Amino acid sequence: MLDSIDGAPARLVPRPLPRMGAGMVLRVLSKRAQPVAPGAVAPLRSEFTLPALDRHEIERYAAALGFSPGAVPLTWWYLPVQRAHMATLLSDAFPWRLAGIVHVENTLSAHAPAPIDTPLLLATRIDILAPTASGAVYCALETVVSAHGERILTCTSKYLAVRGRRSGKPRSEPAPVAPGAVIDSWTLAPSSGRAYARVSGDWNPIHLTRWSARLMGLPAPIIHGMHTLGRTCAALEKAAGRRVDAITVRFTAPVPLGATAVLTQGAQRQGYVLFCDGAAAADGTYTLA
Repeated sequence: MLDSIDGAPARLVPRPLPRMGAGMVLRVLSKRAQPVAPGAVAPLRSEFTLPALDRHEIERYAAALGFSPGAVPLTWWYLPVQRAHMATLLSDAFPWRLAGIVHVENTLSAHAPAPIDTPLLLATRIDILAPTASGAVYCALETVVSAHGERILTCTSKYLAVRGRRSGKPRSEPAPVAPGAVIDSWTLAPSSGRAYARVSGDWNPIHLTRWSARLMGLPAPIIHGMHTLGRTCAALEKAAGRRVDAITVRFTAPVPLGATAVLTQGAQRQGYVLFCDGAAAADGTYTLA
């Protein structure tokens, strides 16, 4: 299923896409780091099969995030893609812990209509990027979803796998972003993380309750980044009266449960900035179908 760590490619054999759930969460939390020399990790590849899209799951997702019924929301695709990501990262060939890995960027691009009753192939590649000057290590993930050889969707993600060293110098604060016209806003209930976990299968403890977040080193629970992107995508579609067929996001700050998110027009015509407590928490661009 995966390429080997020493760079010798192994033949890829597609396997059934594993489900997210308690078992996978336990594996993620218990995965230990392995010693690895810089540049020693070859690109990792995997292939998984999905017999067909789950109509009921898609309908639940659309209703929970505010999408109009009747179509597959663009951001829904991250649910099966995340399953492919996690299964690949859990391989022994990926040498770092997964607890604490940070999702920093994401892009979703639709290429063709979603075939509801057609088997799908999810092909994933993970590249370990060169360490930054501080020693931080990022990994770039790309998953292509196809049906009978036709590309349906591409998802690219960037994760912070290893945090860099502190320089001891005062950290420069980013320049404040002025909010544009308000597109939408929503307030997260204390149970929002658990509600999204029931829809997505992502039961990461940092999103659930105060005590589970504290166990993971956070002072309070935060909402899933892809919940934020899903709500954003649905709001953009509603405002435009058209479907979004590509969207990017850069997560710049966590959004705590109980907070109010305000989605505003970005500097670009098809750009957006999401604010929480007066500070930018996410920004990106989108294209309409």
